[in-house]
Amino acid sequence: MSEAQKVVLLMLAMLIILIAQAPGHSRAATLNPSIPFEARFGGALLAVMFLMPLFAYAVSWLVAVLSRLTPWRIDGPDSRLALFWALLAVAPAMLLQGLVGAFVGPGPALTMVQIICGLGFLFIWGAGLSALARRK
Repeated sequence: MSEAQKVVLLMLAMLIILIAQAPGHSRAATLNPSIPFEARFGGALLAVMFLMPLFAYAVSWLVAVLSRLTPWRIDGPDSRLALFWALLAVAPAMLLQGLVGAFVGPGPALTMVQIICGLGFLFIWGAGLSALARRK
């Protein structure tokens, strides 16, 4: 997969995650109107679409560097592919998390969905790294 295709995967995942946050920001703006929805969503836009991709590249680079200490070698492009694909694969669960956070609010239901999203992401990312490491 080319680098351009990997960037498309990452940006698509970030767009879905940004959309998933909109209901929660709407609820927060309704409950506390001192910060309007537009300001909340603008901050989320900056964080998710501009800062998170930089963080994702940094994490994938760190994984590639640290993999040199293990018997499984992961190079940079494979590390990016595994991370970006895991983010895209878990994005629909993030939509569910956003809806639960908006309609139910903080509580055990939201915590459970967040745990499921986090574990799902780690499982998919780990499986991707494992598959790419075995391929070599």
